[in-house]
Amino acid sequence: MQGRLDQLDEIDRNLIALLQVNARESVANLARKLDIARTTVLSRIARMERNNIIAGYGVRLGSEVLDSSLNAYVGIALSPKSGKDVLRRMSKIPEVQMLCAVSGEFDYVAWLRTSTPSRLDQLLDEIGEMDGVSDTTTSIVLAVKIDRGTVGQ
Repeated sequence: MQGRLDQLDEIDRNLIALLQVNARESVANLARKLDIARTTVLSRIARMERNNIIAGYGVRLGSEVLDSSLNAYVGIALSPKSGKDVLRRMSKIPEVQMLCAVSGEFDYVAWLRTSTPSRLDQLLDEIGEMDGVSDTTTSIVLAVKIDRGTVGQ
């Protein structure tokens, strides 16, 4: 099945857009907005989930929660052949909102969200002390200038 957004038909793309705004929208409302049958909405969602076009549903935190949190990006350099082990350990840290394999100076870049500077300090120590992590560099987010609602949510 097709897996790229530009390869989906207009109904699927519009359905995805509506779900991105509100993944809890009722099937009846989605069908009404798209001018299609409820059963069509259900079958399209099921097909897109089955084909991993829709990989899951999440929770976006409210601005009051986000405003009181501390966000940081951490560049992580790895020792050879340690990526899988570091990935496994990073996946167990709830404050890791996103972990990306990247090209360049670092192997991974992690987006962290913590409640306090002291918790961030603990996390940075924990990450830096992991077997296979050879270097880290941290940038604390001072202000969000543009937010398109996808990173770290």
